[in-house]
Amino acid sequence: MAEQPGAERAYRAPCPGCGAPVEFRSAQSAFAVCPYCQSTVVRQGETLARIGKMAELFDDFSPLQLFAAGRIQNQPFTIVGRLQYSNPGGRWTEWIAALDGDRTGILSEDNGAYVFALPFELQRAAPPPTELRVGATTAFNGQSYTVSSNEQVALLSAQGELPHLPELGRAFPIVELRNDKGLVLSIDYGTEPPTAYLGRSVQLEDLQLTGLRDESAKDEKGRAFNCPNCGAPVTVNLADSKSITCGSCNSIIDLSQGIGGELKHAEQNEPVRPLIAIGSMGQLQGAQWQVVGFQHRMGVEPGDDEHFGWNEYLLYNKKRGFSFLVDAEDGWSMVKPTTGAPVMAENGSTATYLGKRYVQQYAYNAETTYVAGEFYWQVERGQKTFNRDFANGNALLSMERSANELTWSSGSKLDSGVVSAAFKLDDKKDMFVRGDASPVSAASGLGCGTIIFIVIVIIVLLVILSTCSSSSSGSRSSGGSYGGYSSGGGHK
Repeated sequence: MAEQPGAERAYRAPCPGCGAPVEFRSAQSAFAVCPYCQSTVVRQGETLARIGKMAELFDDFSPLQLFAAGRIQNQPFTIVGRLQYSNPGGRWTEWIAALDGDRTGILSEDNGAYVFALPFELQRAAPPPTELRVGATTAFNGQSYTVSSNEQVALLSAQGELPHLPELGRAFPIVELRNDKGLVLSIDYGTEPPTAYLGRSVQLEDLQLTGLRDESAKDEKGRAFNCPNCGAPVTVNLADSKSITCGSCNSIIDLSQGIGGELKHAEQNEPVRPLIAIGSMGQLQGAQWQVVGFQHRMGVEPGDDEHFGWNEYLLYNKKRGFSFLVDAEDGWSMVKPTTGAPVMAENGSTATYLGKRYVQQYAYNAETTYVAGEFYWQVERGQKTFNRDFANGNALLSMERSANELTWSSGSKLDSGVVSAAFKLDDKKDMFVRGDASPVSAASGLGCGTIIFIVIVIIVLLVILSTCSSSSSGSRSSGGSYGGYSSGGGHK
């Protein structure tokens, strides 16, 4: 194996499969995939040994690619490898980043955003994955973490240089833990002993990336197919979509395994019409957002039989990723999934995140009843979660828990007028008014006779209610979630 001239720590040797040059830029890379014949090779001293053939990459439509370069914490890095994984919820990519010196980081997707993680040496042995139950709290190196996901994953394909290489197709656990400081701890049980990485949320624009994939090339490829239910053309517009609905028959189509081969779908009846049309553009919180998805959800408090409903619009911005615009009877709000996990009191009455304390408002079971558009997770009717909603003034925090994952979202309330104006729907602004509207503004358009009539009706109702023996307390308003559902934890 020869050192490449003019490049420190870079090595090149002929592929044992086809003889083409295979390059190692990072001293931490033990494996590589030949870019010509897809042979998987292992570096053994001064020679390369072929250990198999790598499966073809699936097109993840990512703006990232091999040899893109950037900076993290004022340190340069270069993307030298790519690992593509799958789990029951879909497929995702992790990019291997070589930093100066002997360190290798991982840049991976996190609920439509990104996390940059570095190797993390655990001061105690990683416990068996079966002991890390979703929702449980544990400590590593003096920091407290909450288990946010525990799933079986498998390597589908790889490209470039790799510090380690799980057996292709063999399932192994990956556990992710998060804390109230915004940290993400990932424990990979595909190695012995397990390896750990610790990371934080990053914006691609903050990484000062160069050498990104050509956007025009990505757009030209596109992703179009015929609906497996009715045959109508369906076009996928977002890179990370795991589900999409057919605009003709409203069927939900599963894209989690790609669009090649047989596509699973589920028919939907009785469509719900969103107030804001899918594809609409709106200016909110200093950014231009596009409505790419819509879902109607129903909730019920434990021990209660009264259901309430609300709507969630999935918004997308190229630089900020995904957010949720939530339309509930008690008001509008805008939230996005958190990178970390708040600390919740044992009884669920409060939660603390990034130094702010929130008080629980509601706890309820939620179910998705209708969806439209595209989603970055595998959405389907009947998906169920247990939710808790917290508030601190206008600041909002919500928790959603499923069997394998715990997801948190944070954001704030929005005035209904701001929402209607953002999407240029001022002519329909009255349709945006919700239960948080002030009584004064609501009454300002009423005549005196109308107000007197309302007062009389209220008095009569109060008399009737006073004779009733039944009463209720602690009831949840027929509002809605503070928003955001994702079946994808970090690295998905």
